[in-house]
Amino acid sequence: MSILIKPIITEKATMQSELLNAYAFEVNTKANKVEIKKAVEAAYGVSVEKVRTINVRPDRKTKFTKTGVQHGKTNAVKKAIVQLAEGETIDLYANM
Repeated sequence: MSILIKPIITEKATMQSELLNAYAFEVNTKANKVEIKKAVEAAYGVSVEKVRTINVRPDRKTKFTKTGVQHGKTNAVKKAIVQLAEGETIDLYANM
């Protein structure tokens, strides 16, 4: 089971990484805070102070077409905001 799926690179996440030294990741929905902390420390070689998690619900959509009503939804995801110790950083652009 892979804990870290991908880093989240948005304006808000970039601002948090620059000002608050906090980085956002999309993680496995079954992962807990302890597992996320260990995975980030192992993957990037940094020390983590705090982990905050967010469960994002799936969006449900309905389309009216010739053949009838089509229902669909997006996948539920879990985000983790990881705050690092003072003076440590993660270079998310180095592995591209």
